Amino acid sequence: QVRLVESGGELVQAGEYLRLSCTVFGRTFSKDVMGWYRQAPGKEREFVASISGNSGGIYYADSLQSRFIISRDNAKNTVYLQMFRVKPEDTAVYYCNVDSTDYWGQGTQVTVSS
Repeated sequence: QVRLVESGGELVQAGEYLRLSCTVFGRTFSKDVMGWYRQAPGKEREFVASISGNSGGIYYADSLQSRFIISRDNAKNTVYLQMFRVKPEDTAVYYCNVDSTDYWGQGTQVTVSS
């Protein structure tokens, strides 16, 4: 059974740093493109970043690429999202996804206070 487990979300102040993690269970992780998405209250889920299996292909939402970094550790079946200089508008539930599948994690809440 495939499971994705996100962690790292918390309440932080604007300008601080946060790192999210997503660990994948039950699947050969190293060949998967992995993505991070987020959903703010009252809004649609939106793309944040993605990373290919060998980390050679990395993509970001245009508005986030200057502050977010996606990475992965295939030995740990884990993908990370580093969030620098967070803003109140980054407040959302953050989800990871195995690209082109319906495999999603339960989400981790990030709340940024001003």
